[in-house]
Amino acid sequence: MRLSVTSVLFLTGFLFLLSCGVTRSTSSDSSDDRVTSSSIKKGNLIEDGIASWYGPNFHGKLTANGETFDMNQVSAAHRTLPFNTEVIVENQDNGKSVRVRINDRGPYAKDRIIDLSRAAAEIVDMIGPGTANVKLYLVKGDLKSSRVTNLKVPNYTLQLGSYTDHASAERRSKEIQGSRVEKLTLNGSDIFRVYYGNYTDTSKAGKDLKKLKRRGVNGFVKQIEND
Repeated sequence: MRLSVTSVLFLTGFLFLLSCGVTRSTSSDSSDDRVTSSSIKKGNLIEDGIASWYGPNFHGKLTANGETFDMNQVSAAHRTLPFNTEVIVENQDNGKSVRVRINDRGPYAKDRIIDLSRAAAEIVDMIGPGTANVKLYLVKGDLKSSRVTNLKVPNYTLQLGSYTDHASAERRSKEIQGSRVEKLTLNGSDIFRVYYGNYTDTSKAGKDLKKLKRRGVNGFVKQIEND
């Protein structure tokens, strides 16, 4: 059957538009940080409470793990979850969810459990309200082998030294009554740190540090979960 010129042009245009539609759909899906309900079921529910978000006042500043905060990237701050832990945040007010990586500390308001970057907050549609009731599902990270004892309460200690040699750390610890040596594996290498005390109150930790400094012992207060 012979096709007219008009028919050929119509058919060609239709196929072109169809292929463009498929291309746009695939591109959008690959860069979407939203998650489905089936993704949530793969994670373990670890916490529920109120989420807030932060952005302009912190944009460009350093996060607690040393990265530069970009409010236009998907990330979040949590009081105790180890850095690089990934959780799915499900907004209970509208059912929307987003997967975020923990790279900062906070929020410190008593009734809030996580602080989302502006980009993450936009995905779960909580920019306007400012807060949302959420559930957190752990999808990457191992809390059982971490040093987290209470998700809501950070733990602190005084770090008085860090060594690659166990014997050196032990010698230093023996010089400081009440201190201890703990072994950690960071980036595949073992290190040995000299710690003093365990605290949930940073003011108490600061007072003990001043006492140690008067004895000629230098160190600093650090959050245990930040190792």
